[in-house]
Amino acid sequence: MKELAAYVEKLEDRPVAVFGLARSGLSTIRALKSAGAEVIAWDDDEKARDRAEKLGAKLEKLNEKNLAVCAFLLLAPGVPLNHPAPHSVVKSARIAGIEVICDVELFSRVYDNIRTIGVTGTNGKSTTTALIHHIIETSGRPAVMGGNIGVPVFDLEIKDKPFVVFELSSYQLDLCPDFIPEISVLLNITPDHIERHGTLENYAAAKKKIVMGQGVAIINADDALTRKIAEEAKAAGHRLVIPLTLNDEKAGEIKKHLQLKGDHNLQNAIAAYHACSAAALFDEEIFAGMRTFPGLPHRQFPVRTINNVTYINDSKATNAEAASKALHSYDNIYWIAGGRAKEGGLNGLEKLMGRVREAYLIGEAMDDFADWMKKNNVAHQKNKTLDAAVHAAYAAAQKNSPSVVLLSPACASFDQFSSYEERGDVFTKLVNNLEESAAA
Repeated sequence: MKELAAYVEKLEDRPVAVFGLARSGLSTIRALKSAGAEVIAWDDDEKARDRAEKLGAKLEKLNEKNLAVCAFLLLAPGVPLNHPAPHSVVKSARIAGIEVICDVELFSRVYDNIRTIGVTGTNGKSTTTALIHHIIETSGRPAVMGGNIGVPVFDLEIKDKPFVVFELSSYQLDLCPDFIPEISVLLNITPDHIERHGTLENYAAAKKKIVMGQGVAIINADDALTRKIAEEAKAAGHRLVIPLTLNDEKAGEIKKHLQLKGDHNLQNAIAAYHACSAAALFDEEIFAGMRTFPGLPHRQFPVRTINNVTYINDSKATNAEAASKALHSYDNIYWIAGGRAKEGGLNGLEKLMGRVREAYLIGEAMDDFADWMKKNNVAHQKNKTLDAAVHAAYAAAQKNSPSVVLLSPACASFDQFSSYEERGDVFTKLVNNLEESAAA
């Protein structure tokens, strides 16, 4: 906290403006107030404003006049910055001539002498971030994890000069004008969040920011778009650029120690290996960490095995591309799918249907997914609810072991659940309540 107090002192009594009062906004307000800063805050949600006021923030609608006296505007990453149009508060900040940043940028300015590792990419960044953190922590070195994963950055315990491992979204990178991690990982870039960035090029430009500047950059060399970024970073001459490829000379050895399935997880682990190696960990320490990493709770997480039938929670697979990773990793699958469908539905998964014994369909997408299953000659049931799907899959799979019951919905959760986490937690509870004996 002394670092934050010293930083606040440099603001020379200028207040900090905060717009967007969800977890990270409230966490930052709490930290700033404890360090003696004046905070002016606003959110369109009255309950969020009430929580900020209880933390000591002064509530004011933010405009050119009151922003002009502020040190900067701390913006929630989900608030539109440029596309389809800047939010009115962003326009006001620009007119007032103050910076617009996020909590990660502020954190990096406050704690400017810590070791940092940053991970971004369209897919796999949560797993890679968590794996890097786990490896460093199990090696006996202090490490904390935050950003787009885990707790807000100003809730992290910064002591003993730890490694800080950040998962960074394109939204956050857009709001980090100066922060560049010492060790940066760019896993992949595929079309996503175009509604926020306008074009794939703009989205890629936001991701690219993480690997420019000094330090070490681990960049996917198996993809044309990221390979071009790697070439640009190398040409700039400021970074040691390490290619991330499945043909890596360490790939075979890494695979022997990795508990996670699939080439996508092997790629994540190769990235983690190079990040940890750049952080001066020995191979033995890295491989020991990989052997004990169980994965994320809702990303291909093995919940339980009953009589040679394994139940996998992949609730975080909220679109077809994400579900394809799990479908490609197993055989003899009893697949639970459905929810609120994304654009394109299940298209692109046709070649993986030979791995599926039967599908169990739930949620709003149930009827459309059933039509897709008929078209692709996949045995299926309409179960509507997750409870019914789990019990139907259990009854079938227990008669055909070895097999896998896979929750990989390829859909958003918001038709029946508040989040993919809740959906995964319900699945886990249902599976843990199943009987050990084979279904009748």
